[in-house]
Amino acid sequence: MKLGLCQLPVTESLEQNHKAMVSMVAEAAEQGCELVCLPEMWPCPYENTAFVSYAEPKGGATWQILRDTAKQHHIWLVGGSVPERDGDHLYNTCFVFSPEGEQVARHRKTHLFDIDVPGGVRFMESDTFTPGDSWTVFDTPFGKIGVAICFDIRFAELFRILSLEGAKLILVPGAFNMTTGPAHWELSFRMRAVDNQCFTAGCAPARDSAASYTSWGHSMICDPWGNVLGSLEEKPGLLVQELDLEYADRIKDQIPILKNRRTDLYQLEYHK
Repeated sequence: MKLGLCQLPVTESLEQNHKAMVSMVAEAAEQGCELVCLPEMWPCPYENTAFVSYAEPKGGATWQILRDTAKQHHIWLVGGSVPERDGDHLYNTCFVFSPEGEQVARHRKTHLFDIDVPGGVRFMESDTFTPGDSWTVFDTPFGKIGVAICFDIRFAELFRILSLEGAKLILVPGAFNMTTGPAHWELSFRMRAVDNQCFTAGCAPARDSAASYTSWGHSMICDPWGNVLGSLEEKPGLLVQELDLEYADRIKDQIPILKNRRTDLYQLEYHK
């Protein structure tokens, strides 16, 4: 299976962001990608005020262009994340579409990005968003695939659930910043891949140094052994990588971490 990660530039123009997305997804499809992932908050600047003003309901213009793009190129499209309005609530949401243009999954970011690092960055996503209340795995012909969004990767329990539910690849639209990115971006994807013996992939927006929130970029793909299979720098670009998802099963046979959990001593309880 060939995976494409679209490290998109993000501007204040929704129309321009839509055009950039459509163009890069088309490029990915031309290169043979069967599964394409977009970054976190690609339709708008990463700001609480923008989340409110750009928010759309399911079925809105951004949802429609994601659906139509997946169908046009006959690909699986993990639509990064967008500000979703649902009644009185806003969510940081990833919509997933099949090659037929059917919405097959929706992941609402479960762990909101509320941090305050002295001398670094302060951001309170909970000032705007409501957290999601479920985890997300969807079926494809290649195998089961999990979805998480950015700050979700810091919670080992969530990724263990996705692995226990059979995810061989976990896709993470994310936007680490210039404080957390250099320190934890690569480390996070490699350790979650090793811990859960699956592929992990993080898709970030390209860096805009003039933005109020500056993305680290560096979209990347890791294998179940913890190797970095491919990565980008900070500029806009497309990362394409062929994956053998069955490799995850071979690693689980060699080092049976999941099989040898001591469930007589500890349990991870979660709701399906």
